[in-house]
Amino acid sequence: MAAVNPYAPLLDEIPVERRQVAVLGATTAYWVYGPDDAEMTVVAVHGFRGEHHGLEPVVAHLPQVRVVSPDLPGFGETAPIPGRTHDLDLYAQWLTAFAAAVAPGAVILGHSFGSIVVAAAVAGGLETPRVILVNPIGAPALEGPRGVLTRLAVFYYWAGARLPRPVGDALLRNGLIVRAMSVSMAKTRDPCIRRFVHDQHDTYFSRFADRDVLHDAFLASVSHDVREFAPHMPQPTLLVAAQRDDITPIEAERQLATMFSDAELVEIPDVGHLIHYETPAPAAAAITRFLAPSDADTR
Repeated sequence: MAAVNPYAPLLDEIPVERRQVAVLGATTAYWVYGPDDAEMTVVAVHGFRGEHHGLEPVVAHLPQVRVVSPDLPGFGETAPIPGRTHDLDLYAQWLTAFAAAVAPGAVILGHSFGSIVVAAAVAGGLETPRVILVNPIGAPALEGPRGVLTRLAVFYYWAGARLPRPVGDALLRNGLIVRAMSVSMAKTRDPCIRRFVHDQHDTYFSRFADRDVLHDAFLASVSHDVREFAPHMPQPTLLVAAQRDDITPIEAERQLATMFSDAELVEIPDVGHLIHYETPAPAAAAITRFLAPSDADTR
């Protein structure tokens, strides 16, 4: 039985439509939330192993914003890009093409691995008036507070890619391992939200196309961080960071904020790498404040 979604009542009030578009020779599935005549459009990019559902709790708290939320290539309902390695260059190129096709001039938001994809695309020329990074990867994952666990993850994804395909695929989709990942990231003591978090990961964390795409994306996620792109992002940028994040410690996020020419850092206490699940309301409030002084050209 699925866990109760504590954000469902708010989300049910927001119109949503599934759409698709051809990008780089493959079909990208995306969802449009909110009113079509909204003054603000945000393209929201999810994190590693996730899909668009993961950002819905934040969307639920942004009823006046039009949010365009795609599944990354190779995840959820979006097909892999044929004949391409799914590295950071590919994802940045895909995001630039996707935004140009469905929401040119929109604000761009990225969560976790999505923050790296967004930063790479914006630094590479994606036109946007503002950037929002939630739980940005602001330091090498191998140097984080749980660097040992990250090294175990490196071995896990390496083994999943090298074992005979049926065995490797079963390992990467193993429910017990997915639950262990979920438990390690959750910080909330609210039993309802904890059940929701685990149910979300159980349901959506293994909806990747194949082990090759997953391995490519994992390598991209641990081989890059936002720091390498921050100096090349002149747009006003909002960083929404967790004070208990085990992937990028808050001290590194504070340092990251100084690398942008125009950045604001909002710190959320008592939460880790799952801001989007555990504390979406304060995250959305920070986003709303950040977008409030927008000009007409941010539609």
